[in-house]
Amino acid sequence: MRYDIVALYYFIDEFCKTYEEWERHRLLPGGRKRLRHCRLRLSEMLTIMVVFHLSPCKTFKWYYEGYVPFRHGYDFPERVDYDRFVQLMPRLFLPLHLLLFSLTGEQTGIYFMDATHLPVCHNRRIQRNRVFASMAARGKSTMGWFYGFKLHLVVNHKGQIMAVKITRGNVDDRKPAEEMTAKLKGLLCADKGYICAALFKRLYQRGLKLIAGIRKGMKNILMPMNEKILRRKRFLVETVFDILKSEMNLQHTRHRSPINAAVNILAALVPYAFRTNKPTIKAKPYP
Repeated sequence: MRYDIVALYYFIDEFCKTYEEWERHRLLPGGRKRLRHCRLRLSEMLTIMVVFHLSPCKTFKWYYEGYVPFRHGYDFPERVDYDRFVQLMPRLFLPLHLLLFSLTGEQTGIYFMDATHLPVCHNRRIQRNRVFASMAARGKSTMGWFYGFKLHLVVNHKGQIMAVKITRGNVDDRKPAEEMTAKLKGLLCADKGYICAALFKRLYQRGLKLIAGIRKGMKNILMPMNEKILRRKRFLVETVFDILKSEMNLQHTRHRSPINAAVNILAALVPYAFRTNKPTIKAKPYP
């Protein structure tokens, strides 16, 4: 994927100036905690992580030790070695979280919601996995059983990310729906896994109408033509998941640290938010 590293670094550096100013005046001090000085600035580390998910590299080690020196050696002359950078990655969790929040899409009134599985290991290695032993859980998706987490995503009809949530693999897709759509009003398209009369009523009372299909044996009801057409456009959020997994390296099973795994997921979502050619559908804002 093509990218302009100068424009990307400029945007991230401007964000880091605001973030570092806020961090110096935070309400709750961190106490006496030793933080070693690093030659790399925070904006440089964030840029390196974001560019990794825009590069053709599939492993971060090969990317950092081979791709960065060859392609961006002059852009990061003070880079540290690979082991030191891995130790510094937990510092990027909060900045990436706030950066993704600042890139939230616009409220258009038409939204799509779905969840995808994020396995942390192969099913044959579940008993040997120790990194996520107390965090991950077994769940089932359309592709079968897995061990790991779920990524819940809400996007508008322009393909922009509106809300993100990571849960255990055994959490019902309907559970985080209310929290993720708390500030949204309009139409919310989802699959049959979100069918729930109580959930529909709670969302409808605050101005958000849930549109989903019907299961086998359910009584059919009349639906306005525009809502019926939108329900058929639910593939938009599936396309977003496909881009994140195939082009942004969202999913892999080589994590050795839970916090670094979270950093990898956030660092995959941020470059998608920068993407100019997001998948979209033609629709008028609702209402």
